[in-house]
Amino acid sequence: MTSSAPVAPPSPDWSRTALGEPAGWPLPLRLTVDILLNSPSAMLLMWGPEQIMVYNDAYAALIGLSSLRAPGGSVPSIQPAAWSWNGAAIRQGWAGDSASYRGVMLPAWRNNGVAQLPLDLYYTPVRDAAGQVAGVLCTLAPAQAAPLADTTRPLRMLVVEDNADARYLVCETLRALGHEVQAAATGEDALPELSRQSFDVLYTDVSLPGMSGVELARKALQQAPTLQLLFASGYGDELTRHLEFPAQSLQKPYDIEQLQAALEQIARRMGNTQA
Repeated sequence: MTSSAPVAPPSPDWSRTALGEPAGWPLPLRLTVDILLNSPSAMLLMWGPEQIMVYNDAYAALIGLSSLRAPGGSVPSIQPAAWSWNGAAIRQGWAGDSASYRGVMLPAWRNNGVAQLPLDLYYTPVRDAAGQVAGVLCTLAPAQAAPLADTTRPLRMLVVEDNADARYLVCETLRALGHEVQAAATGEDALPELSRQSFDVLYTDVSLPGMSGVELARKALQQAPTLQLLFASGYGDELTRHLEFPAQSLQKPYDIEQLQAALEQIARRMGNTQA
């Protein structure tokens, strides 16, 4: 009896795109495409002035066109509906702003015909090493049910994260979800922001240089007793399990669904408090 090792899926044929071999790509493009191709979510990337289009198998399956084969090619003269349905969404992405749209009806091929699917769309600018927008990433998901009335208001959030890349990713994700976000790198930088303006939620890494996230939360509650707290930690809730104040924790790494669920709980709690 013999056993065989699992066969890795074939590498994408980049000769079908204008990108060339990945070895020559800028780092932001390599990172974005790696995330896109390994994501279970449908993703579509428009890159560069040539409008090179890269998408994953999940996108091809969602749209339902048998002619689509990841990783993609040049954007055709008739653009994908995710780009063409709202020109302002694309212009906003190229201008460097994230945007989200809920329940957008887009065409997809189903049962030998065109059907309109309700989708949630998230547009995120992708910047090059110089900080200039070099592409726009669109993530598509089946539309979620509308939230309760008391959770519709965007949350005002202060994000405290010392890792610059992680801070950027969290902030862009929260903005894509429709929330208003400010950011700080340390607890020492965050406290003046908490004094200057009102926030609904303090999202903080537990392990910060200098003042810890837990210590920051204690001082923040002295300034704003109704502030909601959301911790992120690579140690789960071990460091926040026995706090003297209520808080929620996310285990790093977490996915967007876990983040959204935590924020919906916070929004419901705020609604109950204010009722």
